[in-house]
Formats: sequence, structure tokens, C-alpha cells
Amino acid sequence: MNNSIFSFLKLVQFIVLLFLSSYCLAQISRLKENINDNWEYLELDLENVDQVHKQTNWVSVNLPHTWNNYDTMDLQPGYRRSSSWYKKNIQIEAITKDVVYDLYFEGANITTQVFINSKLVGKHVGGYIGFSFDISKELKIGNNEILVKVDNSYDPEIIPSQKSDFFIYGGITRDVWLIHKHKTNISDLKITTPDVSKEQGSLKLDIEISGLQKNEEYKVTAHLFEPNGKEIQKITEKILTNQLTLNLKDIAKPLLWDIDAPNLYTIEVVLLKSGKQIDRLSEKVGFRWFEFKKNGPFYLNGKRVLLRGTHRHEEHAGYGAAMPNELHRNDIKAIKEMGANFIRLAHYPQDPEVYKMCDELGILVWDELPWCRGGIGNENWKTNTKNMLSEIINQNYNHPSVIIWSLGNEIYWLPDFKDGDNEKKLNDFLEELNTLSHTLDPTRKTAIRKYYSGSDIVDVFSPSIWSGWYSGSYTTYEKALKKYIKEYTHFLHAEYGGSSHYGRHTENPIDGSGTMDQDGWTEAITQTSITNIAKIGDWSENYIVDLFDWHLKIAETNPSFVGNVQWAFKDFGTPLRPENDIPYVNQKGIMDREGNPKDAYYVFKSYWAKDPFVYIESHTWTERQGPKDTFRTINVFSNCDKVELFFEGKSLGAKKKDINKFPASGLTWDVLFKEGSNQLKAIGYKAGKKATDSLKVSYRYQKNDVAKSLSLSYEKIKNGNYLITAIAKDKEGLRCLDYEERVYFQCLSGGEAKKYLGTPMGSESIKMSNGKAQIEVIPNKENSTIEMMVLNQSFKGTYLTISK
Repeated sequence: MNNSIFSFLKLVQFIVLLFLSSYCLAQISRLKENINDNWEYLELDLENVDQVHKQTNWVSVNLPHTWNNYDTMDLQPGYRRSSSWYKKNIQIEAITKDVVYDLYFEGANITTQVFINSKLVGKHVGGYIGFSFDISKELKIGNNEILVKVDNSYDPEIIPSQKSDFFIYGGITRDVWLIHKHKTNISDLKITTPDVSKEQGSLKLDIEISGLQKNEEYKVTAHLFEPNGKEIQKITEKILTNQLTLNLKDIAKPLLWDIDAPNLYTIEVVLLKSGKQIDRLSEKVGFRWFEFKKNGPFYLNGKRVLLRGTHRHEEHAGYGAAMPNELHRNDIKAIKEMGANFIRLAHYPQDPEVYKMCDELGILVWDELPWCRGGIGNENWKTNTKNMLSEIINQNYNHPSVIIWSLGNEIYWLPDFKDGDNEKKLNDFLEELNTLSHTLDPTRKTAIRKYYSGSDIVDVFSPSIWSGWYSGSYTTYEKALKKYIKEYTHFLHAEYGGSSHYGRHTENPIDGSGTMDQDGWTEAITQTSITNIAKIGDWSENYIVDLFDWHLKIAETNPSFVGNVQWAFKDFGTPLRPENDIPYVNQKGIMDREGNPKDAYYVFKSYWAKDPFVYIESHTWTERQGPKDTFRTINVFSNCDKVELFFEGKSLGAKKKDINKFPASGLTWDVLFKEGSNQLKAIGYKAGKKATDSLKVSYRYQKNDVAKSLSLSYEKIKNGNYLITAIAKDKEGLRCLDYEERVYFQCLSGGEAKKYLGTPMGSESIKMSNGKAQIEVIPNKENSTIEMMVLNQSFKGTYLTISK
């Protein structure tokens, strides 16, 4: 082919590609590309890019990622608080003057620097919230290198405080996106519903435009769609400045966003240049209004709603804070299935997927600034804290689920700076934050927990009430509620509960008066006078079941109460609790750290869930002992109207549920177990539907003696791994159901124990539950046997060989 013809064709091809690129940009408006995959990670604390480029020991990772997913759960004090580097190469096929490229991070903890082709494009201070950088100027056609330095080193000028009761995970802990958009674009869109009623509603759109060019004609069009997709309104206005407001009025009989019917409209805002679309944003909209009555309950859309809440920490066994979206969704679904309608995000804003799920499922949200302990800091601290609050509100503004911006938790406690607990300084800054919050968002309430001097500064206040755990007995809860409902204008009780060790049970749990009934058999865990159960209690699931059952009975029957928020939904990691039954795990969850329910989960379901169910307490308590001819009370937790219990195939009678009764809303039966195997079955009825549960209990009349040995056994489980079980036994070979000492597992060869998960079957150090402890082991392919050991101070070593 003639060279001139070939050159002409290449020129034509280039022009066509350029035209198509510009055309596609004009039509598609903006592209959002997830770039989580195929990153490289360097775990070195290096200062500059030149040093980084000399390194060769990169490892491949996908995002989200943290370097603390396992070291927080090992038995070494502390965890890695330092910096690391991430690297990724992206290909840019063409660059046009009308295209802007943004790199958007949903979250990186806790300070971040981003380099494109070795040039610094931006820094961000603070974790837990999204940020973006315009990287257009540093991009070139072809290969482009992204370098990211993330640092979670101790820094008292950045909240949360090191003294907080949770780990500060380092890394790029959420999704990362590459956004292509027109240089003239919609840079901000805030949506409010100024007027909402059952009869009509209105929308106010505050829009900010970036990159307006002189002598160009711009318009913006807003389209409103009903939840079924039907367009019901459209409005167009000329753009004269970079900020404008659109009002969509007279929306007749809007389908309200509610906890039971979370109707979501869609608003699409289109930016036009000379009649052609150059940008488009789409957001979900919920029409709702709410009110905290003075010294009274909470109302949503004109109806009283009892806030039934829980707390969520953003972490999971094996992942730390670097949770994929599927795990976020699983958590929120489980919370909704339990029947909760409220989540306090503890103690920081969380992944965008969490807010999206709450919008879609109808769960109200308390979003929290991570000012958690540490007192007030210096001027840099104040600037960082105000910036973070602004980022939180601006990012999560459009979510109908969010009703509260919390300004902190236990803020005066354990100050990081000299005079950091000065009450006047604290109040002055809290006033400043409160004003900032209401300026940025006049439509929502502010709150704080456990800072009494600031209770009249914010809109909603939660004192600290841990009846039956840190002090007193759980039967004092009603007295506390009556006191605080009168004392605080808008009182919402956040945090109550206590720790429980999965699978630990007792025939004699501490009762509501703080004492324990005896049946003639004194257990090692017996406490006859309890003043601080957190320190000297038994950590049994039975006690926590009773505690939550009592709290819920009181809350559900008080007509003036706003509601309470259980602490916490799942067990979570913390550097402050190395001696817990599972080291470095806060065990106040009603699920374990990987989402397996404890008995208390079913207590909440019995009050809150909609789909009929029954649960016999307890599926982790199948080996029991007691004197002959001693009746045992069996609790059945259910949301059914009527439940019938069967023992060995014979009915013990049907009972009606009555939440005014305690325990188990009156669904209790006294059963005289026989020695050996005992079969229980419960059948519940609700609105013509039936739910069932069954349980087999092995019961013995002989009390075990003191523990004399540990024995090991194993079973192969469905995933191909091995579950290793350690049992404490007496001289007769009986399982010591009262033995709760710590044991240590070690896989000596042939496999790898799941020892850094912080779960009941994923911890190398764990206290026994009724003389039993377990760990899961992944076998090596090349070895034919696995060698296991378990030991503690009393028993120097028990061994097990598994032939695969």
C-alpha cells in the first residue's frame, strides 16, 4: 500500500476514534470503573517514591485490603501501626481536553498519599470516609502507574483516639474507582424534602457545577421517577452560576419511605451543553419525616415507632476492616431479619454499601463522627476533626435512612492531650461541631453518648446505662429509664448488654437480683453476691439471654420510650482486652466475629422478627448434668402467638406468648430429664403458619469430679478441613462441664490451624465452654498426617495424630 494512503487512513482512523470517544462521552456522560483487582502491595515504611521504585518484593493483592487482618488476633501484644505502599498500572487509550479523570477511594485508613507517574496528586487525612483526587494532569497515553501510601501510625491529632476500644486497621479498606467525566460536570448534588406529608411532597435539589465555560449555554434537567420506574416530573433550568437550586413541588400522595415499606424514588439530574448531555447523576430519594417528641417517643411519618436497634463495627473474622460488599450486605440483612429498625454505626462512618442497604431495607441510621475518647486536642486536631465531620455529612447527606449525626462517644475519657478533659474547652468545641452540623444539614438531629456536660448542647443524648453488667442488676433498668426520660428532653438509650462466651452455659445463671440459686451442686463459676458482673460474672450465654430478655420486656412495654440500641451485633476485635476468653475480642456480640448467632440473637428475634420461628434454648447446650428428680426450666424463644412443647413425643402443653411475662414471654416449661438421651420439640403457630424446632439433650445424674486431663478428637467437615475438639475430663472420663480454664492449641505438622480469626473455632488461645474447646485445621496436601497438641498450665500437653 502507498505510504501516503496508509498515513491518510491512519489519520482518518484517529479522527474517527477521537470523534467516537467524544461522542460516547457526551452520551454516557460519566463512567465509573471499579479498579479493585490486580494491585501490588509493599509492606515497608518508606518515605518517598524513589525508595519505593527500588523495591522488588511486592506481593499481589486485590482490594479491599488491610495488613492487620490477622496480626490483631495473634497473641503478640500490639499490631502493626505503620505505613505501606500499594501499586497499580492502568492503561489510558486516549486523552481529550474535555475529559477529567478522578481517582475515588471509598476509604483508606488512616492517612493517604496518592502518586500518579511519581507525581503527588493529593493527600487525605482521616480514615472511614471517601475522598477523590483529580489525576488528569499527570496521566499520559499508554501505561500509568498509581502509587498509594497509606499510614495507620499512632497520631494523636487524628481521631479516633488510640485509646478507643477497637482496632484502627491500616490499608485501602474499601473499593477504589476510576471515574471518567466531562470537564464541565455536576460536582455536588444535595437532596432534601422540605415538605412531606401523606398528601403531598416536594424536593429541593442543591446543585453545584464545576468547569463552566464562558460564552457557552448550559442547562440542567431533573427527572423524578416513582419506585416502579414511571417518570412523574421533569424540570429544566438555565445555568447562570456554578450553584443553583431546583424545586420539584406538588408530588401528590408520595409513597413514603418507612421501616416496613422503604419506598425509594429516583432523581436523575442531567447537565446539557448546547442541548447535548455531558453529565448525569442519579440518586435514590426517600420521602419521610420524623420527630423526637419532648420527653417522649419517636415518630416516623406521623406514627410512633419504637427504635429497635443494634450496633455495628466494620470488621469480620479473617478480613479485619477490609470487608467485601457481600459481607457488608450479609451483616445488614441479618440485622433486618432479626427485626431491628435502627443501627448505630460504631464508632465511625462505614462503607457506602451499608447506607445503601439501610436505604433499601428500611433501617434508620445513627452515623457517628469517630471522636471516641481522647478528650479535646490541639488546633491541628480541631481542624482535622471539623474536616471529617464535614466530609461525613456531605458524603452521606442524601440517604433517607440517616436521621442522626453523632458528634462522638465518651469524648472526655482518657485524654490524649494535656488538659484534654477540660470541660469548658470540650463544651466550646462541641458547640462548634453542633453548629457546623446544623449549618451543613438543618434537617437532621445531632447526638452524643456518655458526655453528660454536653447533653443540652446536642439534640439527642444517651447516658451510659449498663444495668446488670458494669453495675447493679438488670432489674434496675426500668427505674433508670423512668429517670432519664424525665431528665433528658430527647433521650435515646445507646449501648447495653454484656459479654458471653459462645457455647458456655450454666444450670444456675445469676438472676435479676444479682444472686445465684443453688440446687445442691456448687459450680466453679458460682457467685453468690454480684456487684459488677463484668468483672466477676460467669460470661454464660444463659445470663446474657436473661439480661436482654428483661431489657426488651421493659422497652417494649413503655409507651414513652424512644428506644434502645443493643451493644453489639457481632463480636469485634479490640487491643484493650488481651485477657478475654477469646484474646483481643470484645465478646458482647449476639453473633460471633464471623456471623454465627449466639442464643441472644433469638431473644431479639422473639420480640422483633416478622417471619414465624421458634428456638429452644440452647442448641449449643446439649450435654447437661444435675441431681436426679430435679426439674429444669426450658425456655423457648419465639414470635409465634402460641407454642406447644413436646418431651419424648408427649405434649407438655401449649402456652400463649405474653411479653409482660419473664422469662421468654412466658414460653417456659419445667422438664424432668431422664438420664441419657432426651428429645425436645417445639411447635409455634402464627397467623395460620407453623414453625418448629427440635433439640436432643444428653443428661446425666453423676456430677463430674475435678478435671484430670484433656482429650483430643477430630471430625472431617464439609469444606475438607478438620475440626479438632478438646474435652476436659475427670478421673472417671466424664466431661467436666464446670471447667472453664484457658487452653492453647498448636498444629505441630501437616496443616495450618485457623488461629487468628478471633472466633470460637478460630483462636489458638481460648477459654473452655463447659469443658470444651475447638479449632479448625486446614490440611496440607503434601502431608499424610496431622499432628495436633493442646495444653495449659495444668495439663502440659495432649497430642493427636490424624491420618488423612
